[in-house]
Amino acid sequence: MDYGAVSLIPTALVLVLAIWSHRTLESVIFGAIVAFLIMDGWQFADRLATVTTEVLADESTAWVMLVCGLYGSFIGLLVKGGGAYAFGEWLTPKLQSKRSSLLATWLLGLVIFLDDYLNSLTVGATMKSVTDRFKTSREMLAYVVDSTAAPMCLLIPISSWGVYFASLLEKNGVADSGQGIALFVESIPYMFYPLLAVVIVPLVIMGVIPLVGSMRAAEARAEETGDLGVVEDTTLAVEASENPRMSVFFLPIAALLFFTVVPSVDLLRGVILGIMVTIVQYGVLRIMPLTALFDTCVEGLKSMIPVLTMLLALFVFVEANNAIGLTDYVIAGIKPYMTATLLPVLIFISISAVAYTTGSNWGVIAIAMPVVFPLAEAFDVNTPLMVGALLSASCFGSHACFYSDSTILSAQGAGCKTYDHAISQLPYALIGAVAASLLFLATAVFS
Repeated sequence: MDYGAVSLIPTALVLVLAIWSHRTLESVIFGAIVAFLIMDGWQFADRLATVTTEVLADESTAWVMLVCGLYGSFIGLLVKGGGAYAFGEWLTPKLQSKRSSLLATWLLGLVIFLDDYLNSLTVGATMKSVTDRFKTSREMLAYVVDSTAAPMCLLIPISSWGVYFASLLEKNGVADSGQGIALFVESIPYMFYPLLAVVIVPLVIMGVIPLVGSMRAAEARAEETGDLGVVEDTTLAVEASENPRMSVFFLPIAALLFFTVVPSVDLLRGVILGIMVTIVQYGVLRIMPLTALFDTCVEGLKSMIPVLTMLLALFVFVEANNAIGLTDYVIAGIKPYMTATLLPVLIFISISAVAYTTGSNWGVIAIAMPVVFPLAEAFDVNTPLMVGALLSASCFGSHACFYSDSTILSAQGAGCKTYDHAISQLPYALIGAVAASLLFLATAVFS
């Protein structure tokens, strides 16, 4: 059934409710319920139960849940074992100001590019003890972390994002079999939004782009009152150590990265083996008793329960939007206005809007790709440019949405409220989106 403009109602309600209540989880759940009410009337509970069960049984969902939960355990070990404290003690004397600590956070985010989940949780948890010493709001920390998470994953082809989108390009016939990564690499110069998002961060840190809105208020609050906006599980607070050991930070991180990449990119394998290496190291060095090690793993897992709950609600909401036909409606709405010159910028704006409002980045692109590239072929638009526009839209949605997985995990890693993080970084995401739109238009005009 074609729901037309009615398909916009659930997402609109989510945005309005989230802004009004500052509560993202309840807003997303309400949006999903409204979508199923529209489709099934008072029988909505049956569809809601079925979809939720299907989402939980889905292999991709199970993978995400396991990865996020185990990352909580891994980070818990780093924190409780004193590794995060040791790294902070080593790094702090080398940093003389808030700016230098935030630039160090940005640089660390550029290095950990394998996956946005890994980036968001690890960089935030590692650097908050450092940035806290310079009275940096957790909202600012979360912004810096989030702006190097998804964007860097698109600019580095060996990331989880690169592997996923390269496979989509092949499945949709945009690239020949085995040539998905090659087309992905060819499109990187046209991924204007992630390029701009990464560059804007140091400009904000250095004051070239001024603090505005909620970010300005958060930084003023932190500097004047010392209230950093901390909202996190206190059972995993950074542990001071009389004899901090850098090895209990670097070896676990190195093991995690090594086993994630070798022999192929697999985050779940990497975090499982990373935890095992960490437990063995802590046991040999007698960092803590064996019972305390396992208790810490459980506490770390428990600290991720709010995130896992939010992700489940988000996945159900995405399925509801897919069923009600939101993406198809938006694309059909802009078709009459498409020309060869306007196609890249219209696709970027429209898919960005869908990705932003639904909280889905990978899912929306999978739905849009079979429609977008036949249009690009019909209008004879450069294929790498269209790939850049489509994947830039995915990045913007992940970065800017109030309830996307990247936003949720960046807030969790930095230890602040999801809403506070989302609303404070939105102006900078919009700056990047406007600049990217102009670049897509200019590139299409002059190519």
